[in-house]
Amino acid sequence: MVLDLTSLISGKVSTLDFEYELDTQSEDNPIIAPDDVSFAQSVKVRGTLTDTAGYITLEATAELDYTSRCARCLEDIFGKFVLQFNRTVAISGTLQDEDNDSFVIVKNGKLDIDRELVEDLLLEFPSRLLCKEECAGLCPKCGKNLNFGPCDCPKKKEIDPRLAIFAKLLEND
Repeated sequence: MVLDLTSLISGKVSTLDFEYELDTQSEDNPIIAPDDVSFAQSVKVRGTLTDTAGYITLEATAELDYTSRCARCLEDIFGKFVLQFNRTVAISGTLQDEDNDSFVIVKNGKLDIDRELVEDLLLEFPSRLLCKEECAGLCPKCGKNLNFGPCDCPKKKEIDPRLAIFAKLLEND
């Protein structure tokens, strides 16, 4: 979304609130989901631009609904990812290095935050999702979901065959 900041820059207002939905399938800023994750059609974005004596800050919150599978037990997960997006706003031509990621640049009184917002969403989105923090996962032998109780597999501790050579070393001592 392109925001018109001319009233904020000229000092007519000191705050500017905004709210919109960012399309996840947009050709300009597509949000490509990681493997096994599906994003909702839109991201809800709301925020405020505040001018404090010429120092403009952008504070926004983006909410993205997603569906995925638990990384341990493969159960379906439906969740909401919330991103807090905070940046300092600078007017084009006032910075020596405009490629600095901590600033968003206003060009001709207009501010487009979508590219930076999409980039932060993709960088901050968890790489591994769990149905719950204490998820027990699946039994490596029978595949039973251990969140619903123990499996019937024998409880004999097995040594990883890749480490069996070390067992022989211990026997010689």
